[in-house]
Amino acid sequence: MSTLLFVYGTLKRGCSNHRHLAGQTFVGVARTVAGFHLYDLGGYPGIAAVAADRTGVVGEVWSVDAAALAQLDVFEGVHEGLYRRAPIALEPPFAAQTIHAYFPALGTAGRPELGSEWTE
Repeated sequence: MSTLLFVYGTLKRGCSNHRHLAGQTFVGVARTVAGFHLYDLGGYPGIAAVAADRTGVVGEVWSVDAAALAQLDVFEGVHEGLYRRAPIALEPPFAAQTIHAYFPALGTAGRPELGSEWTE
């Protein structure tokens, strides 16, 4: 079984941690619905809900198998409480699908805003 995953930072194609998606399937470029922003967490981004946002966040959707998802959960520190994986709402053509993303579990308060797209 595969899971659709929205990546918005260092896991994207051409970025420093993309190797963690090796062997997985790129589905397409995507954007969240309005209401999300990226924040600088110290060399990598975190996504958070921001009610005033009108543009959303640009990223990529990947289809990942169960083994890759388990490895990504370890990489993202899910079990250590650094990130949590949860559904995220995307614009069409992904609007009707269940797609997950990693959210910083410790929040983004006081962190610099990055806007809608991460570039390395």
